[in-house]
Amino acid sequence: MTNTPADDARSEGGREEQEEVQTFSEAFSAAMKQSGFARVNPDEDPTFSGMLSVVGGVRGLVESFLPGLVFLVVFTFTSHLPENQRLLVSVLPPIGVAVLFVIARAVTRKPLMPAISGAIGIAITAAFAYFTKSASNNFLPGILINSGVILVLVTSLIARWPLVGLVVGFIMGDHPHWRTDALKMRALTIATYVWIIPSAIRLAIQIPLYISENVEILAATKLLTGLPLYAGALWLTWILVRRVYTKPADAADAPSA
Repeated sequence: MTNTPADDARSEGGREEQEEVQTFSEAFSAAMKQSGFARVNPDEDPTFSGMLSVVGGVRGLVESFLPGLVFLVVFTFTSHLPENQRLLVSVLPPIGVAVLFVIARAVTRKPLMPAISGAIGIAITAAFAYFTKSASNNFLPGILINSGVILVLVTSLIARWPLVGLVVGFIMGDHPHWRTDALKMRALTIATYVWIIPSAIRLAIQIPLYISENVEILAATKLLTGLPLYAGALWLTWILVRRVYTKPADAADAPSA
């Protein structure tokens, strides 16, 4: 029985759709394997040096912490200036620091994307603050991002495709089989709940301070609830992933059938 042109078209369309899905999966998997999260090795115990490596080492700590600290210091010590001038003086130095980080990475031939993405983020927050003439709006993008993170994570849980499971599944080459393993599904669902906590804490602290325009305390709490909470969530995720992906020593040493 020969295929009609319509059958051939449907078959071709099906192949193209399958190729598109496969291409997306491969691209997503490659992106996840290039992320800092991929440095979490289930075969290793969570250690301070391992955590430091995941966040980009000492350089990563400095790049994430220093621009916010510079803003806080400058804004605190320029209260004598007119509001518009104070705002401009406060948002420009963090941008300068971020640009210096990009230049330093270029000179030392380190990956540029972490510093470039950080500089873009700082420039966006500075633009929010300057063009709205409100220093508290320097923190509005962060509040919106944390709200979006919670929305995405909760949606993934409701759909029973926990986001941490998707990420770990692609990194470990276990997608979508992890969903059929009850232990992995439970652990990765818990890990997704874990990642909701940092964003929820930040919003609970920052939204009242944003509404009251308490800029100094808002800047300080952003520093305190940024990288430390991220590291804590990553630590717990590492433990959960290790629990379900580490092979027992006797199983690993047993000969294959």
